[in-house]
Amino acid sequence: MPGPDLPAPQQPMTVEALLHRWPTSAFKTELVNGVLVFSGEFDDRDVVTVELTYPGRRALLNTDGSIEVHPAGAGSPISLVDTPECPSAPCTSS
Repeated sequence: MPGPDLPAPQQPMTVEALLHRWPTSAFKTELVNGVLVFSGEFDDRDVVTVELTYPGRRALLNTDGSIEVHPAGAGSPISLVDTPECPSAPCTSS
């Protein structure tokens, strides 16, 4: 895991937590086709924080450590970052 746990709610925030936990450690934040994309080095603990921050939205942790926040909907969200080589058309091998 890339960073420390967040302090307990009754404890003050630490500098180390601010530098390594979502949302303050995001390198970049983008809105892509209605999906918030937070670039950084996050883990499952940050996904829990995102889901509490955006109730009803679907949070997704990508293999590169970024987090996507998709609009509400049925099923699992499809990553904008971790996509196959040919997302819009069937791949043909030559």
